[in-house]
Amino acid sequence: MNRTIRRASVFTLLLVFALLVRATWVQFYEGRALADDSDNRRNAIETYAEPLGNIVVAGEHITGSARTKGSDLAYKRTYTDGPLYAAVTGYASQAYAPTQLEGIYADVLNGTDPRLKTVTDMVTNGRAAPGNVVTTVDPAVQRAAYKALGDKKGAAVAIDPETGRILAAVSTPSYDPASLTDANTAGEAWTRLNDDPDKPLTNRALRQPLPPGSTFKLVVAAAALEDGLYDSVDERTDSPDPYPLPGTTRDLGNENPSAPCENASIRVALQYSCNNVFGKMAVDLGQDKVRETAEKFGFNDDEQDVPVRAYPSVYPSDMDRAQTALSGIGQFDVTATPLQIAMVSAAIANDGELVSPHMVSQVTDSGGDVLEDHDEDASTRRIVSSSTAEQLRSAMRTVVDEGTGTNAQLSGATVGGKTGTAQHGENNSKTPYAWFTSYAESDANGKKVAVAVLVEQSDAERSEVSGNGLAAPIARETMRAALQD
Repeated sequence: MNRTIRRASVFTLLLVFALLVRATWVQFYEGRALADDSDNRRNAIETYAEPLGNIVVAGEHITGSARTKGSDLAYKRTYTDGPLYAAVTGYASQAYAPTQLEGIYADVLNGTDPRLKTVTDMVTNGRAAPGNVVTTVDPAVQRAAYKALGDKKGAAVAIDPETGRILAAVSTPSYDPASLTDANTAGEAWTRLNDDPDKPLTNRALRQPLPPGSTFKLVVAAAALEDGLYDSVDERTDSPDPYPLPGTTRDLGNENPSAPCENASIRVALQYSCNNVFGKMAVDLGQDKVRETAEKFGFNDDEQDVPVRAYPSVYPSDMDRAQTALSGIGQFDVTATPLQIAMVSAAIANDGELVSPHMVSQVTDSGGDVLEDHDEDASTRRIVSSSTAEQLRSAMRTVVDEGTGTNAQLSGATVGGKTGTAQHGENNSKTPYAWFTSYAESDANGKKVAVAVLVEQSDAERSEVSGNGLAAPIARETMRAALQD
Protein backbone atom coordinates (compact mmCIF):
# COMPACT_ATOMS: atom_id res chain seq x y z
CA MET A 1 0.00 0.00 0.00
CA ASN A 2 1.46 3.31 -1.03
CA ARG A 3 1.78 6.23 1.36
CA THR A 4 -1.14 8.24 -0.09
CA ILE A 5 -3.62 5.38 0.25
CA ARG A 6 -2.37 4.64 3.76
CA ARG A 7 -2.85 8.26 4.85
CA ALA A 8 -6.30 8.38 3.31
CA SER A 9 -7.25 5.18 5.12
CA VAL A 10 -6.03 6.48 8.48
CA PHE A 11 -7.89 9.76 7.95
CA THR A 12 -11.07 7.88 7.05
CA LEU A 13 -10.76 5.70 10.13
CA LEU A 14 -10.30 8.81 12.28
CA LEU A 15 -13.47 10.31 10.80
CA VAL A 16 -15.40 7.10 11.51
CA PHE A 17 -14.03 7.05 15.06
CA ALA A 18 -15.03 10.70 15.56
CA LEU A 19 -18.55 9.94 14.36
CA LEU A 20 -18.80 6.98 16.73
CA VAL A 21 -17.61 9.13 19.64
CA ARG A 22 -20.12 11.85 18.79
CA ALA A 23 -22.97 9.37 18.40
CA THR A 24 -22.07 7.81 21.76
CA TRP A 25 -21.95 11.25 23.40
CA VAL A 26 -25.36 12.20 22.04
CA GLN A 27 -26.88 8.84 22.97
CA PHE A 28 -25.63 8.61 26.52
CA TYR A 29 -24.91 12.17 27.63
CA GLU A 30 -27.06 14.56 25.60
CA GLY A 31 -30.00 12.22 25.06
CA ARG A 32 -31.76 13.14 28.27
CA ALA A 33 -31.32 16.88 27.69
CA LEU A 34 -32.73 16.54 24.19
CA ALA A 35 -35.61 14.43 25.44
CA ASP A 36 -36.42 16.99 28.15
CA ASP A 37 -36.12 20.01 25.86
CA SER A 38 -39.34 22.04 25.99
CA ASP A 39 -39.21 22.43 22.20
CA ASN A 40 -39.21 18.65 21.67
CA ARG A 41 -42.63 17.98 20.19
CA ARG A 42 -42.43 14.32 21.17
CA ASN A 43 -42.76 15.26 24.83
CA ALA A 44 -46.09 16.99 24.25
CA ILE A 45 -47.26 14.12 22.06
CA GLU A 46 -46.44 11.64 24.82
CA THR A 47 -47.96 13.78 27.59
CA TYR A 48 -51.26 14.20 25.78
CA ALA A 49 -51.43 10.73 24.24
CA GLU A 50 -53.76 9.62 27.05
CA PRO A 51 -56.14 11.40 29.46
CA LEU A 52 -54.43 13.09 32.41
CA GLY A 53 -55.13 12.37 36.05
CA ASN A 54 -57.35 14.80 37.91
CA ILE A 55 -57.40 17.46 40.59
CA VAL A 56 -60.13 16.74 43.12
CA VAL A 57 -62.23 19.05 45.29
CA ALA A 58 -64.57 17.52 47.88
CA GLY A 59 -64.61 14.19 46.06
CA GLU A 60 -65.38 15.70 42.64
CA HIS A 61 -62.99 16.08 39.71
CA ILE A 62 -62.65 19.74 38.72
CA THR A 63 -60.42 18.78 35.79
CA GLY A 64 -60.82 16.36 32.92
CA SER A 65 -59.50 15.45 29.48
CA ALA A 66 -61.20 15.77 26.11
CA ARG A 67 -60.38 14.06 22.82
CA THR A 68 -59.00 16.40 20.17
CA LYS A 69 -59.54 16.34 16.40
CA GLY A 70 -56.99 16.84 13.65
CA SER A 71 -53.98 17.00 15.97
CA ASP A 72 -51.09 14.76 16.92
CA LEU A 73 -51.91 15.68 20.53
CA ALA A 74 -54.70 13.21 21.23
CA TYR A 75 -56.13 14.86 24.37
CA LYS A 76 -56.36 18.30 25.94
CA ARG A 77 -57.10 19.42 29.50
CA THR A 78 -60.59 20.55 30.50
CA TYR A 79 -61.80 22.40 33.60
CA THR A 80 -65.04 22.57 35.55
CA ASP A 81 -65.62 26.06 36.99
CA GLY A 82 -62.19 27.03 35.69
CA PRO A 83 -62.16 30.70 36.81
CA LEU A 84 -63.38 29.72 40.29
CA TYR A 85 -60.46 27.36 40.90
CA ALA A 86 -57.74 28.90 38.70
CA ALA A 87 -55.69 30.09 41.70
CA VAL A 88 -55.61 26.47 42.90
CA THR A 89 -55.28 24.41 39.72
CA GLY A 90 -53.27 26.71 37.46
CA TYR A 91 -53.31 25.33 33.92
CA ALA A 92 -51.96 22.39 31.92
CA SER A 93 -51.40 23.60 28.38
CA GLN A 94 -50.35 21.93 25.16
CA ALA A 95 -48.39 25.11 24.38
CA TYR A 96 -47.06 26.44 27.71
CA ALA A 97 -45.46 25.04 30.85
CA PRO A 98 -48.01 24.01 33.50
CA THR A 99 -48.53 26.13 36.62
CA GLN A 100 -49.81 25.80 40.21
CA LEU A 101 -50.92 22.26 41.12
CA GLU A 102 -50.89 21.28 37.45
CA GLY A 103 -47.18 22.10 37.40
CA ILE A 104 -46.18 20.82 40.84
CA TYR A 105 -47.76 17.42 40.19
CA ALA A 106 -47.29 17.20 36.42
CA ASP A 107 -45.48 13.85 36.69
CA VAL A 108 -48.26 12.35 38.80
CA LEU A 109 -51.00 13.68 36.56
CA ASN A 110 -49.38 12.51 33.30
CA GLY A 111 -48.34 9.10 34.63
CA THR A 112 -44.55 9.53 34.50
CA ASP A 113 -43.95 9.60 38.26
CA PRO A 114 -41.93 6.43 39.08
CA ARG A 115 -44.13 5.79 42.13
CA LEU A 116 -47.06 5.03 39.82
CA LYS A 117 -45.39 2.16 37.97
CA THR A 118 -46.73 -1.34 38.50
CA VAL A 119 -44.72 -4.51 37.94
CA THR A 120 -46.33 -4.82 34.52
CA ASP A 121 -45.33 -1.25 33.65
CA MET A 122 -41.73 -2.00 34.62
CA VAL A 123 -41.60 -5.17 32.54
CA THR A 124 -43.19 -3.60 29.46
CA ASN A 125 -41.63 -0.16 30.05
CA GLY A 126 -45.14 1.19 29.54
CA ARG A 127 -46.52 4.44 30.85
CA ALA A 128 -48.31 4.10 34.18
CA ALA A 129 -51.93 5.05 34.74
CA PRO A 130 -51.96 8.67 35.98
CA GLY A 131 -52.58 9.58 39.60
CA ASN A 132 -54.82 12.20 41.18
CA VAL A 133 -54.32 15.22 43.45
CA VAL A 134 -56.87 15.59 46.26
CA THR A 135 -57.11 19.16 47.51
CA THR A 136 -58.16 20.57 50.89
CA VAL A 137 -60.38 23.19 49.25
CA ASP A 138 -63.98 23.45 50.45
CA PRO A 139 -66.09 24.33 47.40
CA ALA A 140 -68.63 26.28 49.47
CA VAL A 141 -65.90 28.44 51.01
CA GLN A 142 -64.11 28.92 47.68
CA ARG A 143 -67.36 29.94 45.99
CA ALA A 144 -68.38 32.30 48.81
CA ALA A 145 -65.05 34.14 48.70
CA TYR A 146 -65.08 34.31 44.90
CA LYS A 147 -68.63 35.65 44.81
CA ALA A 148 -67.96 38.19 47.57
CA LEU A 149 -64.86 39.52 45.80
CA GLY A 150 -66.94 39.95 42.65
CA ASP A 151 -65.42 42.41 40.20
CA LYS A 152 -62.88 43.74 42.70
CA LYS A 153 -59.19 43.19 42.14
CA GLY A 154 -57.97 41.24 45.15
CA ALA A 155 -57.65 37.92 46.92
CA ALA A 156 -58.90 35.83 49.82
CA VAL A 157 -57.41 32.91 51.73
CA ALA A 158 -59.21 30.78 54.31
CA ILE A 159 -57.40 28.29 56.58
CA ASP A 160 -58.63 25.77 59.12
CA PRO A 161 -56.37 26.83 62.01
CA GLU A 162 -56.51 23.43 63.72
CA THR A 163 -55.41 21.39 60.69
CA GLY A 164 -53.66 23.88 58.38
CA ARG A 165 -55.96 22.90 55.52
CA ILE A 166 -56.44 25.75 53.04
CA LEU A 167 -60.19 25.91 52.53
CA ALA A 168 -60.12 28.64 49.90
CA ALA A 169 -57.55 30.44 47.77
CA VAL A 170 -59.15 32.98 45.46
CA SER A 171 -57.58 35.59 43.19
CA THR A 172 -59.58 38.12 41.17
CA PRO A 173 -59.90 38.97 38.39
CA SER A 174 -59.54 35.36 37.41
CA TYR A 175 -59.27 33.61 34.05
CA ASP A 176 -60.45 30.37 32.46
CA PRO A 177 -57.56 27.86 32.33
CA ALA A 178 -59.39 26.10 29.49
CA SER A 179 -58.54 29.01 27.20
CA LEU A 180 -54.87 27.99 27.39
CA THR A 181 -55.13 24.23 26.96
CA ASP A 182 -55.38 23.86 23.16
CA ALA A 183 -52.16 24.58 21.26
CA ASN A 184 -54.17 25.87 18.29
CA THR A 185 -55.90 28.64 20.27
CA ALA A 186 -53.70 29.18 23.34
CA GLY A 187 -51.48 31.83 21.73
CA GLU A 188 -54.28 34.36 21.31
CA ALA A 189 -55.51 33.82 24.87
CA TRP A 190 -51.96 34.03 26.23
CA THR A 191 -51.38 37.40 24.56
CA ARG A 192 -54.72 38.75 25.75
CA LEU A 193 -54.21 37.65 29.37
CA ASN A 194 -50.66 38.99 29.54
CA ASP A 195 -51.66 42.32 28.00
CA ASP A 196 -54.53 42.75 30.46
CA PRO A 197 -53.50 45.54 32.90
CA ASP A 198 -55.35 43.76 35.72
CA LYS A 199 -52.97 40.76 35.33
CA PRO A 200 -55.46 37.91 35.78
CA LEU A 201 -52.66 35.31 35.53
CA THR A 202 -51.14 36.67 38.77
CA ASN A 203 -52.06 34.56 41.79
CA ARG A 204 -52.73 37.37 44.26
CA ALA A 205 -53.58 34.95 47.05
CA LEU A 206 -50.11 33.38 47.12
CA ARG A 207 -47.75 35.29 44.90
CA GLN A 208 -48.29 39.04 45.14
CA PRO A 209 -47.01 40.53 48.40
CA LEU A 210 -48.16 44.07 49.13
CA PRO A 211 -47.93 46.39 52.15
CA PRO A 212 -50.19 44.80 54.80
CA GLY A 213 -50.98 48.05 56.58
CA SER A 214 -52.50 47.79 60.01
CA THR A 215 -53.03 44.02 59.88
CA PHE A 216 -49.31 43.86 60.71
CA LYS A 217 -50.05 45.50 64.07
CA LEU A 218 -51.05 42.03 65.30
CA VAL A 219 -47.46 40.89 64.78
CA VAL A 220 -46.08 43.92 66.64
CA ALA A 221 -48.55 43.39 69.48
CA ALA A 222 -47.51 39.73 69.69
CA ALA A 223 -43.84 40.77 69.86
CA ALA A 224 -44.55 43.27 72.65
CA LEU A 225 -46.44 40.72 74.76
CA GLU A 226 -43.91 37.95 74.16
CA ASP A 227 -40.99 40.24 74.97
CA GLY A 228 -42.63 41.54 78.16
CA LEU A 229 -42.65 45.15 76.97
CA TYR A 230 -46.27 45.04 78.09
CA ASP A 231 -47.79 42.36 80.26
CA SER A 232 -51.38 42.71 79.10
CA VAL A 233 -53.41 44.03 76.21
CA ASP A 234 -55.14 46.25 78.77
CA GLU A 235 -52.00 47.87 80.16
CA ARG A 236 -51.60 51.51 79.15
CA THR A 237 -48.72 52.13 76.77
CA ASP A 238 -46.32 55.05 76.66
CA SER A 239 -47.49 56.51 73.33
CA PRO A 240 -47.71 60.24 72.60
CA ASP A 241 -50.28 61.25 69.99
CA PRO A 242 -49.03 62.11 67.45
CA TYR A 243 -45.75 60.23 67.70
CA PRO A 244 -42.69 62.19 66.48
CA LEU A 245 -40.78 59.94 64.07
CA PRO A 246 -37.22 59.67 65.49
CA GLY A 247 -34.61 61.70 63.65
CA THR A 248 -37.18 63.51 61.50
CA THR A 249 -39.48 66.51 61.69
CA ARG A 250 -42.51 64.37 60.81
CA ASP A 251 -45.23 63.11 63.14
CA LEU A 252 -46.99 59.77 62.90
CA GLY A 253 -50.65 60.50 63.42
CA ASN A 254 -53.93 58.61 63.10
CA GLU A 255 -56.72 58.44 60.55
CA ASN A 256 -59.20 59.40 63.25
CA PRO A 257 -57.68 62.35 65.17
CA SER A 258 -60.40 62.10 67.80
CA ALA A 259 -59.69 58.44 68.62
CA PRO A 260 -58.43 57.84 72.19
CA CYS A 261 -54.94 56.83 71.01
CA GLU A 262 -52.71 58.75 73.44
CA ASN A 263 -51.10 56.17 75.76
CA ALA A 264 -53.76 53.69 74.62
CA SER A 265 -53.61 50.05 75.64
CA ILE A 266 -52.98 47.39 72.98
CA ARG A 267 -56.70 46.54 73.04
CA VAL A 268 -57.78 50.13 72.43
CA ALA A 269 -54.97 50.67 69.92
CA LEU A 270 -56.16 47.68 67.88
CA GLN A 271 -59.78 48.75 68.30
CA TYR A 272 -59.08 52.21 66.85
CA SER A 273 -56.02 51.15 64.78
CA CYS A 274 -53.75 53.70 66.49
CA ASN A 275 -50.63 54.29 64.40
CA ASN A 276 -48.84 56.21 67.14
CA VAL A 277 -49.01 53.26 69.54
CA PHE A 278 -47.62 50.63 67.19
CA GLY A 279 -45.08 52.93 65.57
CA LYS A 280 -43.55 53.72 68.95
CA MET A 281 -43.94 50.10 70.07
CA ALA A 282 -41.86 48.89 67.13
CA VAL A 283 -39.14 51.43 67.98
CA ASP A 284 -39.20 50.46 71.67
CA LEU A 285 -38.87 46.78 70.78
CA GLY A 286 -36.29 47.39 68.07
CA GLN A 287 -36.44 45.98 64.57
CA ASP A 288 -34.63 42.76 65.50
CA LYS A 289 -37.30 41.69 68.01
CA VAL A 290 -40.13 42.58 65.65
CA ARG A 291 -38.39 40.67 62.86
CA GLU A 292 -37.90 37.64 65.09
CA THR A 293 -41.63 37.47 65.80
CA ALA A 294 -42.55 38.16 62.17
CA GLU A 295 -40.30 35.32 61.00
CA LYS A 296 -41.93 32.95 63.47
CA PHE A 297 -45.23 33.68 61.74
CA GLY A 298 -43.61 33.01 58.34
CA PHE A 299 -42.18 36.28 57.07
CA ASN A 300 -38.85 36.16 55.19
CA ASP A 301 -39.40 32.50 54.32
CA ASP A 302 -38.06 31.81 50.83
CA GLU A 303 -39.38 28.24 50.84
CA GLN A 304 -43.01 28.60 51.87
CA ASP A 305 -44.59 25.74 49.93
CA VAL A 306 -48.30 24.91 50.19
CA PRO A 307 -47.17 22.96 48.01
CA VAL A 308 -47.19 25.79 45.44
CA ARG A 309 -44.24 28.05 46.28
CA ALA A 310 -45.69 31.21 47.83
CA TYR A 311 -43.89 34.48 47.26
CA PRO A 312 -41.93 35.53 50.38
CA SER A 313 -43.53 38.07 52.68
CA VAL A 314 -40.89 40.51 53.89
CA TYR A 315 -39.99 42.26 57.10
CA PRO A 316 -36.95 44.37 56.14
CA SER A 317 -33.51 44.79 57.71
CA ASP A 318 -31.14 47.71 58.28
CA MET A 319 -33.80 50.30 59.00
CA ASP A 320 -33.32 53.50 60.93
CA ARG A 321 -35.64 54.26 63.85
CA ALA A 322 -38.13 56.25 61.78
CA GLN A 323 -38.35 53.43 59.24
CA THR A 324 -38.76 50.93 62.07
CA ALA A 325 -41.71 52.99 63.33
CA LEU A 326 -43.32 52.89 59.89
CA SER A 327 -42.71 49.14 59.70
CA GLY A 328 -44.70 48.83 62.93
CA ILE A 329 -47.84 49.91 61.08
CA GLY A 330 -47.18 47.63 58.10
CA GLN A 331 -45.67 50.30 55.87
CA PHE A 332 -42.14 51.21 54.70
CA ASP A 333 -40.81 48.03 53.02
CA VAL A 334 -43.02 45.50 54.84
CA THR A 335 -44.91 43.27 52.39
CA ALA A 336 -47.21 40.30 52.83
CA THR A 337 -49.38 37.94 50.82
CA PRO A 338 -52.95 37.17 51.87
CA LEU A 339 -51.70 33.67 52.69
CA GLN A 340 -49.19 35.11 55.17
CA ILE A 341 -51.73 37.38 56.86
CA ALA A 342 -54.16 34.44 57.12
CA MET A 343 -51.36 32.47 58.80
CA VAL A 344 -51.05 35.20 61.45
CA SER A 345 -54.74 34.89 62.34
CA ALA A 346 -54.59 31.09 62.13
CA ALA A 347 -51.78 30.89 64.71
CA ILE A 348 -53.59 33.27 67.06
CA ALA A 349 -56.83 31.31 66.66
CA ASN A 350 -55.04 28.00 67.34
CA ASP A 351 -53.81 29.03 70.77
CA GLY A 352 -50.47 30.29 69.46
CA GLU A 353 -49.56 27.27 67.33
CA LEU A 354 -49.31 27.32 63.54
CA VAL A 355 -50.08 24.15 61.62
CA SER A 356 -48.28 24.25 58.27
CA PRO A 357 -50.81 25.48 55.69
CA HIS A 358 -51.41 23.20 52.73
CA MET A 359 -53.90 23.00 49.86
CA VAL A 360 -53.27 19.35 48.97
CA SER A 361 -54.65 16.66 51.25
CA GLN A 362 -53.40 13.56 49.43
CA VAL A 363 -51.72 12.46 46.24
CA THR A 364 -52.95 9.06 45.07
CA ASP A 365 -52.35 6.58 42.30
CA SER A 366 -55.09 5.57 39.86
CA GLY A 367 -56.41 2.99 42.31
CA GLY A 368 -56.66 5.42 45.22
CA ASP A 369 -53.59 4.23 47.09
CA VAL A 370 -51.95 7.15 48.89
CA LEU A 371 -48.53 8.30 47.66
CA GLU A 372 -48.39 11.45 49.83
CA ASP A 373 -50.54 12.43 52.82
CA HIS A 374 -50.11 16.13 53.61
CA ASP A 375 -52.82 16.14 56.26
CA GLU A 376 -50.96 13.49 58.22
CA ASP A 377 -47.54 15.02 57.59
CA ALA A 378 -48.50 18.61 58.48
CA SER A 379 -46.10 20.05 61.05
CA THR A 380 -46.98 22.28 63.98
CA ARG A 381 -44.81 24.95 65.56
CA ARG A 382 -45.44 27.30 68.44
CA ILE A 383 -45.41 30.94 67.42
CA VAL A 384 -46.51 32.68 70.62
CA SER A 385 -47.53 31.50 74.06
CA SER A 386 -51.06 30.38 74.81
CA SER A 387 -51.51 33.44 77.03
CA THR A 388 -50.43 35.85 74.29
CA ALA A 389 -52.72 34.17 71.77
CA GLU A 390 -55.69 34.38 74.15
CA GLN A 391 -55.09 38.05 74.81
CA LEU A 392 -54.80 38.83 71.11
CA ARG A 393 -58.01 36.92 70.35
CA SER A 394 -59.75 38.96 73.02
CA ALA A 395 -58.47 42.23 71.57
CA MET A 396 -59.44 41.15 68.05
CA ARG A 397 -62.97 40.44 69.28
CA THR A 398 -63.12 44.02 70.55
CA VAL A 399 -62.16 45.24 67.06
CA VAL A 400 -65.15 43.42 65.56
CA ASP A 401 -67.62 44.02 68.41
CA GLU A 402 -67.04 47.75 68.85
CA GLY A 403 -64.06 48.88 66.78
CA THR A 404 -63.02 49.31 63.15
CA GLY A 405 -64.14 45.83 62.07
CA THR A 406 -67.86 45.76 62.79
CA ASN A 407 -68.73 44.67 59.24
CA ALA A 408 -67.26 41.25 60.04
CA GLN A 409 -69.83 40.49 62.74
CA LEU A 410 -71.47 37.13 62.15
CA SER A 411 -74.56 35.87 63.94
CA GLY A 412 -73.98 32.59 65.77
CA ALA A 413 -70.21 32.90 65.82
CA THR A 414 -67.43 34.47 67.86
CA VAL A 415 -65.40 36.66 65.53
CA GLY A 416 -62.16 38.56 66.00
CA GLY A 417 -60.38 40.61 63.37
CA LYS A 418 -58.12 43.45 62.35
CA THR A 419 -58.56 45.98 59.58
CA GLY A 420 -55.82 47.44 57.43
CA THR A 421 -55.60 50.28 54.93
CA ALA A 422 -52.17 50.37 53.33
CA GLN A 423 -50.79 53.40 51.55
CA HIS A 424 -50.06 53.00 47.86
CA GLY A 425 -47.96 55.17 45.59
CA GLU A 426 -45.66 58.10 46.24
CA ASN A 427 -47.06 60.24 49.06
CA ASN A 428 -50.09 57.91 49.11
CA SER A 429 -51.10 59.25 45.69
CA LYS A 430 -52.85 56.06 44.56
CA THR A 431 -55.88 54.25 45.93
CA PRO A 432 -54.93 52.47 49.18
CA TYR A 433 -55.09 48.71 49.62
CA ALA A 434 -57.88 47.48 51.89
CA TRP A 435 -57.11 44.49 54.16
CA PHE A 436 -58.99 42.46 56.72
CA THR A 437 -57.81 39.44 58.68
CA SER A 438 -59.92 37.49 61.10
CA TYR A 439 -60.78 34.29 62.88
CA ALA A 440 -64.19 32.87 63.72
CA GLU A 441 -65.56 30.03 65.79
CA SER A 442 -69.09 28.69 65.43
CA ASP A 443 -71.19 28.79 68.59
CA ALA A 444 -73.13 25.76 67.34
CA ASN A 445 -70.55 23.27 66.07
CA GLY A 446 -67.18 24.62 67.25
CA LYS A 447 -65.78 24.89 63.72
CA LYS A 448 -62.97 27.41 63.32
CA VAL A 449 -61.58 29.35 60.40
CA ALA A 450 -58.97 32.04 59.80
CA VAL A 451 -59.35 34.38 56.83
CA ALA A 452 -57.38 37.15 55.15
CA VAL A 453 -58.81 39.39 52.45
CA LEU A 454 -57.04 41.94 50.26
CA VAL A 455 -58.88 44.37 48.03
CA GLU A 456 -56.27 45.87 45.76
CA GLN A 457 -58.66 47.89 43.62
CA SER A 458 -62.41 48.47 43.46
CA ASP A 459 -64.93 50.94 42.12
CA ALA A 460 -65.29 52.59 45.54
CA GLU A 461 -64.40 56.23 45.99
CA ARG A 462 -61.01 56.79 47.57
CA SER A 463 -62.67 58.18 50.72
CA GLU A 464 -64.63 54.93 51.06
CA VAL A 465 -61.62 52.60 50.81
CA SER A 466 -61.11 50.87 54.15
CA GLY A 467 -60.56 47.41 55.53
CA ASN A 468 -63.93 47.51 57.25
CA GLY A 469 -65.81 48.90 54.27
CA LEU A 470 -64.39 46.71 51.50
CA ALA A 471 -62.56 43.69 52.91
CA ALA A 472 -64.47 42.82 56.10
CA PRO A 473 -67.76 41.94 54.31
CA ILE A 474 -65.84 39.55 52.06
CA ALA A 475 -64.23 37.93 55.09
CA ARG A 476 -67.63 37.65 56.76
CA GLU A 477 -69.17 35.74 53.86
CA THR A 478 -66.13 33.49 53.62
CA MET A 479 -66.28 32.73 57.34
CA ARG A 480 -70.02 32.12 57.16
CA ALA A 481 -69.52 29.43 54.53
CA ALA A 482 -66.66 27.81 56.45
CA LEU A 483 -68.62 27.49 59.68
CA GLN A 484 -71.69 25.84 58.19
CA ASP A 485 -72.38 22.19 59.00
